[in-house]
Amino acid sequence: MGIQKKFLKSRPVCKVTFIMPKEAVETAEEVHVVGDFNNWEKKSSPLKKLKTGTFKITLDLPCGKEYQYRYLVDNNIWENDWEADKYVPSPCYDAENSVVIV
Repeated sequence: MGIQKKFLKSRPVCKVTFIMPKEAVETAEEVHVVGDFNNWEKKSSPLKKLKTGTFKITLDLPCGKEYQYRYLVDNNIWENDWEADKYVPSPCYDAENSVVIV
Protein backbone atom coordinates (compact mmCIF):
# COMPACT_ATOMS: atom_id res chain seq x y z
CA MET A 1 0.00 0.00 0.00
CA GLY A 2 1.10 3.49 -0.31
CA ILE A 3 0.53 6.97 -1.57
CA GLN A 4 2.59 9.13 -3.87
CA LYS A 5 2.09 12.89 -4.13
CA LYS A 6 2.91 15.26 -6.95
CA PHE A 7 2.15 18.92 -6.29
CA LEU A 8 1.37 20.98 -9.39
CA LYS A 9 2.90 24.43 -9.84
CA SER A 10 0.23 25.51 -12.30
CA ARG A 11 -2.76 25.08 -9.94
CA PRO A 12 -3.51 24.34 -6.26
CA VAL A 13 -3.93 20.62 -6.81
CA CYS A 14 -1.94 17.58 -5.77
CA LYS A 15 -1.96 14.44 -7.90
CA VAL A 16 -2.24 11.67 -5.32
CA THR A 17 -1.58 8.11 -6.44
CA PHE A 18 -3.11 5.43 -4.23
CA ILE A 19 -1.35 2.07 -4.53
CA MET A 20 -2.42 -1.33 -3.25
CA PRO A 21 0.43 -3.82 -3.87
CA LYS A 22 -0.16 -7.37 -5.00
CA GLU A 23 1.00 -8.78 -1.64
CA ALA A 24 -1.85 -6.97 0.13
CA VAL A 25 -4.60 -8.13 -2.23
CA GLU A 26 -3.38 -11.39 -3.78
CA THR A 27 -6.78 -12.74 -4.82
CA ALA A 28 -8.71 -9.48 -5.16
CA GLU A 29 -10.85 -8.87 -8.21
CA GLU A 30 -11.43 -5.18 -7.52
CA VAL A 31 -10.25 -2.45 -5.17
CA HIS A 32 -11.77 1.00 -4.63
CA VAL A 33 -10.42 3.95 -2.68
CA VAL A 34 -13.27 5.40 -0.65
CA GLY A 35 -13.01 8.64 1.27
CA ASP A 36 -14.32 12.08 2.00
CA PHE A 37 -12.92 13.30 -1.36
CA ASN A 38 -15.56 11.15 -3.13
CA ASN A 39 -18.30 11.35 -0.46
CA TRP A 40 -17.50 7.80 0.66
CA GLU A 41 -19.11 6.43 -2.51
CA LYS A 42 -18.00 2.81 -2.65
CA LYS A 43 -17.84 2.51 -6.45
CA SER A 44 -16.70 5.98 -7.54
CA SER A 45 -12.90 5.49 -7.52
CA PRO A 46 -11.86 2.03 -8.73
CA LEU A 47 -8.16 1.25 -8.80
CA LYS A 48 -6.81 -0.19 -12.03
CA LYS A 49 -5.26 -3.65 -11.77
CA LEU A 50 -1.83 -3.66 -13.39
CA LYS A 51 -0.14 -6.68 -15.01
CA THR A 52 2.00 -7.01 -11.86
CA GLY A 53 -1.13 -7.54 -9.74
CA THR A 54 -0.79 -4.15 -8.06
CA PHE A 55 -3.84 -1.85 -8.02
CA LYS A 56 -3.40 1.88 -8.65
CA ILE A 57 -5.34 5.13 -9.19
CA THR A 58 -4.33 8.80 -9.37
CA LEU A 59 -6.74 11.49 -8.17
CA ASP A 60 -6.46 15.29 -8.25
CA LEU A 61 -7.06 16.59 -4.72
CA PRO A 62 -7.22 20.29 -3.78
CA CYS A 63 -4.22 21.33 -1.66
CA GLY A 64 -4.32 22.56 1.90
CA LYS A 65 -6.54 19.80 3.27
CA GLU A 66 -6.50 16.45 5.00
CA TYR A 67 -8.56 13.65 3.47
CA GLN A 68 -9.75 10.51 5.24
CA TYR A 69 -9.98 7.32 3.23
CA ARG A 70 -9.89 3.52 3.25
CA TYR A 71 -9.60 0.82 0.62
CA LEU A 72 -12.57 -1.43 -0.14
CA VAL A 73 -11.47 -4.82 -1.47
CA ASP A 74 -14.00 -6.93 -3.41
CA ASN A 75 -16.84 -4.85 -1.94
CA ASN A 76 -16.57 -6.44 1.51
CA ILE A 77 -13.11 -6.04 3.10
CA TRP A 78 -11.99 -2.65 4.42
CA GLU A 79 -8.25 -1.97 4.57
CA ASN A 80 -6.22 0.96 5.80
CA ASP A 81 -3.17 2.28 3.99
CA TRP A 82 0.02 1.08 5.67
CA GLU A 83 1.79 4.25 4.54
CA ALA A 84 -0.88 6.87 5.30
CA ASP A 85 0.25 10.24 6.62
CA LYS A 86 -1.68 9.53 9.82
CA TYR A 87 -4.74 7.70 11.17
CA VAL A 88 -7.87 9.03 12.89
CA PRO A 89 -10.80 7.27 14.58
CA SER A 90 -13.71 6.65 12.26
CA PRO A 91 -16.79 8.62 13.35
CA CYS A 92 -19.09 5.79 12.24
CA TYR A 93 -17.27 2.54 13.02
CA ASP A 94 -14.97 1.05 15.62
CA ALA A 95 -11.97 1.44 13.32
CA GLU A 96 -9.46 3.98 12.11
CA ASN A 97 -9.38 5.82 8.81
CA SER A 98 -6.23 6.53 6.85
CA VAL A 99 -5.42 10.19 6.21
CA VAL A 100 -3.54 11.83 3.34
CA ILE A 101 -2.37 15.42 3.86
CA VAL A 102 -1.92 17.60 0.77
